[in-house]
Formats: sequence, C-alpha cells, structure tokens
Amino acid sequence: MEEKIQLTKKDRLAVAWRSTFIQGSWNYERMQNGGFAFSMIPAIKKLYKSKEDRSAALQRHLEFFNTHPYIASPIIGVTLALEEERANGAPVDDVAIQGVKVGMMGPLAGVGDPVFWFTVRPMLGALGASLALGGNILGPIIFFVAWNLIRWGFMWYTQEFGYKAGSAITDDLSGGLLQDVTKGASILGMFVLAALVQRWVNISFVPKVSEIQLSEGAYIEWDKVEMTGRGLQNLFTEINSGKALSDIKVTTLQNNLDQLIPGLAGLLLTLFCMWLLKKKVSPIVIILGLFVVGILGHVVGIL
Repeated sequence: MEEKIQLTKKDRLAVAWRSTFIQGSWNYERMQNGGFAFSMIPAIKKLYKSKEDRSAALQRHLEFFNTHPYIASPIIGVTLALEEERANGAPVDDVAIQGVKVGMMGPLAGVGDPVFWFTVRPMLGALGASLALGGNILGPIIFFVAWNLIRWGFMWYTQEFGYKAGSAITDDLSGGLLQDVTKGASILGMFVLAALVQRWVNISFVPKVSEIQLSEGAYIEWDKVEMTGRGLQNLFTEINSGKALSDIKVTTLQNNLDQLIPGLAGLLLTLFCMWLLKKKVSPIVIILGLFVVGILGHVVGIL
C-alpha cells in the first residue's frame, strides 16, 4: 500500500509565511490570485511530483480570489487539506476546491475590516501615538511589534484551524459531505458577490429629462441667509427639513431609472460583462473597454 503524502508543520509554516505577501501581485483581473498561488507552492511541491500535476495545481489556484489579506489564512488552510486529500487519490476535483474558496472568501472578507482595520490597529496606534507624543521611543516599537505578533498569530492559528476543519470535511467524501459543502459554499459565495454589485458597480446617466421651477418657500433663498450663528442654524434646519438647494428641480435620466429599479444599470452592466467572459473575452479587454466607454460617455455628456 502506497504511503499517504502528508503536509508537515514545516510545510504549513512555509505556506503561512508566503501568505503574508498575498497582496504582492494584486491585479485588476483576478486580484489576489497570484499571491494565493505563490502561497501554495511549498505544498504543491510536496504533494505533487510530476511537472504536469504541479502545473495543473498552480493553474487552478490562479483563478479569481479576493478577500481580506489576513482572513485568507483559514481559506488557505482548508485548501491545503483538500489538496492533500486530492494528492492521495480522493475524488476532490477543481470545482470542489474553487467552490469552497469562493464560498468562504465573500463572507469572511466582511470580518477582517472591522476587526483589524477598525478595531485592533486603531487601538494599538492610539497606544503607540500616546507614548510617542510623550517622547517615549517605545511608542512606535510597541505598535510595530504588537501589531505583527497579533497579525501573524491570527494568520497561523486560523490557517491551522482551516487545515484541520478541511481534513474533517474530506473524511466523509463517500457520504457526500464535501459535495454538500461545495454546493452550499458556491451558493453563498455567488449570493455575496451578487449583493456587492449594488455597492461597487455605479453608473450615472446625466442627461436632463425635465427642469421644474419650484414655488417660493420650497427652496433655500441664499441671498436672505444671515451669516451668523443663528442664521446658519436656521439654514441647516431648512436643509434637514427637505428644502431644495436651488429654485430649479432638475430630473435626470438616472433619477427616473432609480425610481424604476435602483441599481438596474449596474446590474445590466455586470450581466453584460459576465456574458462577455462566457464568450471567452479577456478580462483585460473588458476593463479597457469600460475605461474607453466611460471616458467617451463623459465627453459626450451621457455619463
């Protein structure tokens, strides 16, 4: 019986160290895919012996990937477990591996920003800054050391947690657990990505549809605003009450579209780009095309 190939702690440490550079080759086409593939290289070399198998493994990890750089660690851990089982003959295909990655990266991405950027780092920064303002050289040192200890500790232990959790998933391959996890992760990942369309894809059509003269009292009369404390207070009160800033109410094409279905233009653009990708159009060509269309649309007054 052929001996099972297993990733040692040294192999997993090498992957964790490389994962600190996951943003190193960030790109607009597939974002962190290069960094993810770079992180997996020590494991791929250990698990696969032939050049063809190694190339195939690198190829599947060059697919789109993007999440918070520290939250990528548990995803890498699960992926290591799946690759290990695959190398030992388990029926883990490319779709299963990519489905788990996509399914995890969306929900976990929302955890990283509030925890690290909005909580841990500001707290350590405030501590270091307060010491530095008092002339204590330990201020920046404490910030640097504490931040990296917390960051690295989190990345290593969550990668190990993901590795052990991934192994538990693959233990029940015959029971269809992996297929269920893959399906659920893919559905959740697609749901999260679809929800992000409204947030990240923004199109504004500026052509005017109508201009209406507002009646007196419906807008702020700027020539009558008193530049005093009391006058400015009244001004802000009128703005909060809903008074218009101008005596002319301008309705644009975008206003009408928003009343029909908010975010419709962004959704249609996203679906169009997906259709182009399905037709094997290069993402770089699509990105450049969007730049050209955006510039031309602004020049002619449409966007």
